Amino acid sequence: MRHAIGLKIGPVAFRVGSDWAAPIAALQSLYRDYPAPVGVPDYTVRLEAERPWRRWVRPSVAVRGDYILPEALPLDLAHGVLAAEIGMNLQLALGERRWLLLHASSVERDGRALIMSGESGSGKSTLAAVLATRGWRLMGDEFALIDLATGAARAFPRATSLKNAAIDEMLRHAPEARFGAELTGTPKGRLRHLRPDATAIARMDEPAMPALILFPQYGGAEAAEGMGSAEAFVRLTQASTNYGPLGRAGYDTLTRLVTTVPTVAVDYPDTATAVALVEQLWDAL
Repeated sequence: MRHAIGLKIGPVAFRVGSDWAAPIAALQSLYRDYPAPVGVPDYTVRLEAERPWRRWVRPSVAVRGDYILPEALPLDLAHGVLAAEIGMNLQLALGERRWLLLHASSVERDGRALIMSGESGSGKSTLAAVLATRGWRLMGDEFALIDLATGAARAFPRATSLKNAAIDEMLRHAPEARFGAELTGTPKGRLRHLRPDATAIARMDEPAMPALILFPQYGGAEAAEGMGSAEAFVRLTQASTNYGPLGRAGYDTLTRLVTTVPTVAVDYPDTATAVALVEQLWDAL
């Protein structure tokens, strides 16, 4: 690759290479405060032109690496940093076997982790980002990494990908200097990345034991309802990208998680209500 960067995010090291300088420059800006990786990276991401001339003529970015999805469509070069993000997600989702991966956001307080899982648009990323401005440590936005041996959550504090109205919401809570450039016309609409704060980066090697699992849903009237371990188990198998390949280890880890950690489904109409619900549930543990 003509241009490349090494990234260490929690326990995972990436090497991202690109045929163009712009995506690497965007990553260097977003991750400028992170420590440099040491040794051989865990995963490689390549941002490539599908044909040599496509580097200059109608340039578009094909996402490749150690693991690929052959049917994935290329992205506009203007969205190169999004292509890199997709590439990193793909490597972890398809290749990781050291931890149980949950598609979830997570934050930590007093050595205990709150894990929030839900479909895209449920508000979990925004809620985690807001909590991180209120004394919680951001552990991750895209994935929660659950240790197969201990059940602890490992931090993976990537830059938070905010979409559409979530961008405007977070601008009310975090300084402009922590935001990356705004991307428009992406497959998900407007997109902007929020850098984790200094605490999240400095403490990203510190695990935390899960103490509460939430399934948040934005847009409804305020409500909170406890969830049984069987339903939580089914939902989290659907939220895991590597539960099946892990076999018995994945089953044992997820069973331990849902039988020892309380789970609650919450609905909320706005961020302030969500934060108050989280604090109330946390204080009741």
